[in-house]
Amino acid sequence: MSILLTIHSINRWLVTLVALALLIRLIIGLIRKLPFDRSASALTGAFGGLIDLQMLLGVLFFVLDGFAKTGFPPYRWEHAGIMVMAVIAAHMPARFKNIEAAARTRNALIAVSVSLLLIFIGIVPLGGWMRWWHITGLF
Repeated sequence: MSILLTIHSINRWLVTLVALALLIRLIIGLIRKLPFDRSASALTGAFGGLIDLQMLLGVLFFVLDGFAKTGFPPYRWEHAGIMVMAVIAAHMPARFKNIEAAARTRNALIAVSVSLLLIFIGIVPLGGWMRWWHITGLF
């Protein structure tokens, strides 16, 4: 089970890096009125794919670890529920394929921002960022 948690923890940084790159690309695209081109599409797809992988790993860990050791305490259900909403928000840009570039960029930026906000909120039931600082020994 710890290998699943480790991969889940590593993948969160990939999700974070791609999300930051996507946010930067969308903000620049909005400011400079750039078309929603291959780079924006590729980053949006990568973000969606990585967040899907993150959810798959999380669900596997949730179920396997829940039945094997820790059970299903409320904080895990809260985390899972909020993260499902984050995954849904992360896939919203796919719904905007048939609108003009400026609106598509704006809507994708809003959807990715909402997804990241939900991810941040979803980390709180697990101990939030303080837990990470404690695990790494930095706090």
